Amino acid sequence: MITLVLSGAISSSLGSSMSLSIEQWRERGHVAHLKGYEIFCVDSGERDKPVIFLIHGFPTASWDWERIWPLLNESHRLVALDMLGFGFSDKPNPHEYSIMEQADLCEALVAERKLARFHVLAHDYGDTVAQELLARQNEGSGVGTWLSVCFLNGGLFPETHRARLIQRLLLSPLGPIINKLTTKRTFDESFSAVFGPDTKPSAPDLESFWNLINYNDGRHCFHNLIGYMRDRKKHRDRWIRALQDSRVPIGLINGSHDPVSGAHMVARYREVISRDHFTVELPRVGHYPQVEAPADVAHAYFDFLCRL
Repeated sequence: MITLVLSGAISSSLGSSMSLSIEQWRERGHVAHLKGYEIFCVDSGERDKPVIFLIHGFPTASWDWERIWPLLNESHRLVALDMLGFGFSDKPNPHEYSIMEQADLCEALVAERKLARFHVLAHDYGDTVAQELLARQNEGSGVGTWLSVCFLNGGLFPETHRARLIQRLLLSPLGPIINKLTTKRTFDESFSAVFGPDTKPSAPDLESFWNLINYNDGRHCFHNLIGYMRDRKKHRDRWIRALQDSRVPIGLINGSHDPVSGAHMVARYREVISRDHFTVELPRVGHYPQVEAPADVAHAYFDFLCRL
């Protein structure tokens, strides 16, 4: 069993804001036309480096990777997208959003970028998308060839996903009303609550996250996007089997203090999937380890890659 517990270098991320604003992040990217939609993407572009494909979580976007981006980019070409309904990508309304469609869009980007062989790093909602993509890899129908997959905090198992009250309300028939009633203050409170005690987002970060999810009237998507919680239950067996039958190495880097998918999710992972996979626990870190402790996550992730 490979299990590490890091108490490490999180102080480097405390009390500071993301180094690139959301406007600067947008300028770094481009719009790809995929399956009839405009999908925002960021590609560091180096042709001589191995590739990492990054898949973000809910309710944010690829800007989640901004703080860890320069650490990973030293040795790897990085490709990320804002999935449909998120960030700077199209946010159709009405629309029945699904994990299957998001996986299709990820594969369309892989094809458009001509990514032949690559690693995958996923977080939260992106974990579920990665599970579907991994199932396709196992079946031999996936686009491109995966070299590995590493998961950050996310609902790998619907039975251990401790949804926040706001998520449960969005999933209920009250969802459209909750969208309209959500304010910056309630967002700040609920979003900050899933971070670790020493790694809370700064006021400028909260402002940026709020502006990002509201871009192009983005909040109208929330009660539709939250349907991924139903998808997880519907496709539970397929997506857990994807992990159990994986043809590529799997890693897990997890903020243990996360009330949604923290230490309890890691315990379930060891029970259902494996005690032998590479696992790193960050005791004082919450749901957004790549934002809260980028140096620790990068260190752990490179350790994972070095063991391949």
